[in-house]
Amino acid sequence: MSQQISLPAKLINGGIAGIVGVTCVFPIDLAKTRLQNQRQGQQVYKSMVDCLIKTVRSEGYFGMYRGAAVNLTLVTPEKAIKLAANDFFRCHLSKDGRGLTVFREMLAGCAAGMCQVIITTPMEMLKIQLQDAGRLAAQQRKPGIIPPNRLVTTNAVLSRSYNVVPNTSPRAVSATQIARELLHSQGIQGLYKGLGATLLRDVPFSIIYFPLFANLNKLGKPSPDAAAPFYWSFISGCVAGSTAAVAVNPCDVVKTRLQSLSKGANEETYSGIIDCFSKVMKREGPSAFLKGAGCRALVIAPLFGIVQVMYFIGVGEFIMSQSSLKLISD
Repeated sequence: MSQQISLPAKLINGGIAGIVGVTCVFPIDLAKTRLQNQRQGQQVYKSMVDCLIKTVRSEGYFGMYRGAAVNLTLVTPEKAIKLAANDFFRCHLSKDGRGLTVFREMLAGCAAGMCQVIITTPMEMLKIQLQDAGRLAAQQRKPGIIPPNRLVTTNAVLSRSYNVVPNTSPRAVSATQIARELLHSQGIQGLYKGLGATLLRDVPFSIIYFPLFANLNKLGKPSPDAAAPFYWSFISGCVAGSTAAVAVNPCDVVKTRLQSLSKGANEETYSGIIDCFSKVMKREGPSAFLKGAGCRALVIAPLFGIVQVMYFIGVGEFIMSQSSLKLISD
């Protein structure tokens, strides 16, 4: 018997899980962005741990959370849309309440991934500008890598965000200011730069994640009609999330490079997805597409594990007063 989908409850579950997850793993996501944007011969960071240590030393503890406000603001609608859309399409693709075939599960995941990019693209666009600021500033301070007056910037607001204007004191710029400048200079398409690359990453991710999680979660069910224990849902979410994250990491590298507006003098610009892919392959080799893969797996695994636990416990349903919290499995 199929369970009625409560859209507000699903939105609440996805939103709370997104906020909790982002708060826990955002420093790792910052390290991922900086590692992906490094070019050969201009390495500032050797690894994720090295990146985090240098970030704390040069920018302080809260430097690891640069750009977090954008994520915390937009992750609720982003995760809510993704998860609610997947549930919606799964419900409509199921036949008479029976289980979905793998193909239909993939189709539902594909549709969910396409829905979420409405929020994901501008969120990632703004977040990347703020996250990568410290890397460019570190390049300036490191002798022999890049002179301060040779950094290429897109506009005045972004140059202040990156602190690359010579002989001026540092001035923090918010995501709101960057968004306003992009809208003024490029229109709405400025916030949606890299939309194609975001689709190329998020649609395959959802195609892999949702069917994989559903089938892993089935293995933990004591009977076909019973729910899996919450710890099994958490493990299933972590395994499915990390697997999908590593699988689409090459697309994430391309997306990060395309959405980074300010670049060093020796860092090439890209005209599109194919141009970016070919230049990275030619100049940095296939291994460049795995940059930040470990970080991304560490970010996605707990994030989606937390999501599934929120769904299992029924936080959204409890807030909507539809049911009590399920702290233990039946």
